[in-house]
Amino acid sequence: MRRRTLRLRTLTSGAVLALGAALLAPRAGAAAAPRDPAPKEETVDHCGSQCADILPPGANGGATLAEILAHRVLGTRPAHADDQLGPYDALSSGYPSLTDDRLTEFFNDASFGVREGQVASVTKPRDDVTITRDKKYGIPHIKGTTRYGTEFGAGFAAGQDRLWLIDLFRHIGRGQLTSFAGGALANQGLEQQFWPQAPYTEKDLEKQVEYIKSTQGERGRQAMEDAQAYIDGLNAYRVKSKNGRYFPGEYVLTGKIDAVTNAGEIEPFKVTDMIALASVVGGLFGNGGGGEVESALSLLKAQEKYGVEKGTEVWESFRARNDPEAVQTIHDGTSFPYAGKPEKARGTALPDPGSVEREQLVYDREGGAGSGAKDPVRAPRKLKPLQGMYDKGVLPADLFGEDGHKKGMSNALLVSGKHTASGNPVAVFGPQTGYFAPQLLMQQELQGPGISARGVSFAGVGMYVQLGRGQDYAWSATSAGQDITDTYAVELCEPGGGTPTKQSTGYLHRGTCTPMEKLERRNAWKPTLADSTAAGSYRMQVFRTKYGIVTHRASVEGKPVAYVSLRSTYRHEADSIIGFQMFNDPSYVKDAASFKKAAQHISYAFNWFYADSRDIAYYNSGANPERADGVDPALPVKAHQAYEWQDFDPEDNTSAQTPPAEHPQSVNQDYYISWNNKQAKDFSTAGFGVSAVHRGDLLDGRVRKLTEEGGVTRASLTRAMSEAAVTDLRGEQVLPELLKVVRSKPVTDPQQAKALQQLEAWRKAGAQRNQTSAGSKTYAHPDAVRIMDAWWPLLIEAEFGPGLGKDLYAALTSQLATDEAPSAGHGPTGAHAGSAFQYGWWGYADKDLRKVLGEPVKGGLADTYCGDGELDACRDALLTTLAQAVAKPATEVYPGDDSCKAGDQWCADSVIHRPLGGITHKPVQWQNRPTYQQVVEFPRHR
Repeated sequence: MRRRTLRLRTLTSGAVLALGAALLAPRAGAAAAPRDPAPKEETVDHCGSQCADILPPGANGGATLAEILAHRVLGTRPAHADDQLGPYDALSSGYPSLTDDRLTEFFNDASFGVREGQVASVTKPRDDVTITRDKKYGIPHIKGTTRYGTEFGAGFAAGQDRLWLIDLFRHIGRGQLTSFAGGALANQGLEQQFWPQAPYTEKDLEKQVEYIKSTQGERGRQAMEDAQAYIDGLNAYRVKSKNGRYFPGEYVLTGKIDAVTNAGEIEPFKVTDMIALASVVGGLFGNGGGGEVESALSLLKAQEKYGVEKGTEVWESFRARNDPEAVQTIHDGTSFPYAGKPEKARGTALPDPGSVEREQLVYDREGGAGSGAKDPVRAPRKLKPLQGMYDKGVLPADLFGEDGHKKGMSNALLVSGKHTASGNPVAVFGPQTGYFAPQLLMQQELQGPGISARGVSFAGVGMYVQLGRGQDYAWSATSAGQDITDTYAVELCEPGGGTPTKQSTGYLHRGTCTPMEKLERRNAWKPTLADSTAAGSYRMQVFRTKYGIVTHRASVEGKPVAYVSLRSTYRHEADSIIGFQMFNDPSYVKDAASFKKAAQHISYAFNWFYADSRDIAYYNSGANPERADGVDPALPVKAHQAYEWQDFDPEDNTSAQTPPAEHPQSVNQDYYISWNNKQAKDFSTAGFGVSAVHRGDLLDGRVRKLTEEGGVTRASLTRAMSEAAVTDLRGEQVLPELLKVVRSKPVTDPQQAKALQQLEAWRKAGAQRNQTSAGSKTYAHPDAVRIMDAWWPLLIEAEFGPGLGKDLYAALTSQLATDEAPSAGHGPTGAHAGSAFQYGWWGYADKDLRKVLGEPVKGGLADTYCGDGELDACRDALLTTLAQAVAKPATEVYPGDDSCKAGDQWCADSVIHRPLGGITHKPVQWQNRPTYQQVVEFPRHR
């Protein structure tokens, strides 16, 4: 293999040392604190030190080349790169003895401003704004005397803390990750997964900016002015850091800037980059629905096995659109019908059996495209520790799921003041956005004309705080995932009048044969120090119709069609900016009612939660399309005008939407919980997996008990969250039924009896996956946890496989994986993602086992599967698989990876921050918990 030397690779050892001395100096963008800081005008803060938050690993996400090198060689980290990881981790062991007075051992004080004597630095990028950072965590507190200055400062601070990450994600949003960060197979996979979901031309992005300006009134115009000011500030830091040579070191390692001459460029940012970034955020956390073609295929398999009527009944029982046993956020019985199954469906477009083909995306592969071949460049000896740090990609290839199952999406616990010790509401809530280094979210405080908030924003779109607190209120969100994406079957045609085939690029739109629009993205890369993937290139291609993006081709009733995906937020990626602007405006949000009105302007699918000193409230946002009568949103529909969204206009992808009153919402219910569970009665789920057992049950049972007892405090609600965060859902919710079945007769096999005793002891102790004490890295019941991890996939297949048959079982498990244990490779960061137990077959197993046991079941499955409904046969199947599980050694159950040795159970479960840059972090105890989290209790109101 030929090894080549690039310009940065001629860097001498002496030059490295000189460079290190320069780059390890304080960043000019974060100037040292003035000797005598000017007194600051106090901002009104009604929380009284009772607001706290945390965001691991730390605020600083902008390491220079020398800092990255020092980290890799010496193990050091830049200041404030990991100082929130320790307190975050410690809660898993410290929560049992938690009191209100000890909360700040595990959370930051989230009061407005910086306390006297705690100022670490003050930066003044313009005369009308200051960026003050505190000594403890280095969080930017931005205060402007003008609106422009405030937003300029927000952009400047974003550059200080997240410049590389913002650049990375704008390229993901534009489908250009490989050209920017390298051709690693994971990078190829990620951009191939994301770009077809939100393909845009530059003109498309510009049009979205103009749409907000022209249709959203004064707030729309102000929002785009704020966005431009933010971009101006970001660009100002980009230029300063480049000229001052304190820019993120990843730009050198990926070949963008020469370490010696400083030649090269960090591309200027544009407002359209924010639209691209917004599409990434929305794609990860704010979408819902989709996957109708896959649903159609599994339905056909059910009908093939059982016949149309019985097969449909079986499929619907697994689809569980409105499971009466599912835990709900609104639990008072209020009904909010949406996206339900029509009594008599019209226009459904099921494919002819065997006709479906996925649309080809990638063409013209050359070199390292697809092969993953490596061609390492020659690196100076001093930089050898950094070589190949991106060889496995900067992000997992499957970050953006195509099945409608968005992973790891936040939780919320709120209790009304009627049930708290103080008489004021208490909330513990936050987004579960995965674990990255630096984090996707960025902490900040914004104070300026019309803006007063502290919290977090997604890096690169942080002109407003998106989740956080205002002067006398706090808010957060969980991903809702309701169905805002539909699949249409467009009938194919030939513009010249020929006979269409499945490969035709014309389609019928309201009776006219219309050519599809072809969108392309060509990407090419060369090996760099960070990514040694051999030089390569390819072309991505999608076809766009007035009904959406082509995803599959098939035939329906013998006619060739293209299945296309239409998302209501497509071409409207940043429209939600208006709602966020309102959240930050103290003159707009004054109470629960005004907060709910602001949330109505969020077009992405989120569950919004609000707390002040008087009220708690909930509102489900989203651009929910008004569908034609009789259309089944769970399956593809014919692209005829009669079945279009009501008032559909393809020019800007607009349509009638369900009115705000029809969105799930509530004020002052006794308590609210949300962990991406069902919102309310009759609000149909958008995919498989919301059934009788859901991870929301881990919260609901605990918070319900606290509420019934009364006297809830910040500490007691945090303890409930923390206990749920280290609990195995299967062990708490399904193991009791499993034990009932296998204990229905005496167990005589010694090994099986011992295993059952271990499982029972674990269950009695709370079914936890938590270390015995801080730092022990050993579970109290390691054998029981190992047995459960090995047993679950075996028992599910033994329980359901024989009855469903091989083909249908495979089709259903492709729609919903059977398990999502902490050690599995899933979630926003792949393995070590923290988030677990969101999707799996635990609800199906629970219903089926209760049916076998003769216990009552609401909304049961269409058949009884375990042992074909016979208790003895079911018991035999479970005991057989239990024996198989017991025999599996820990090295097989936990096979090991780059971070963990085979058999290391604790490490396999552990949370590890996925490095997006050069700084890495140690594994920490598994917690199924929000990444950013607030604990709030406002004692007073304006």
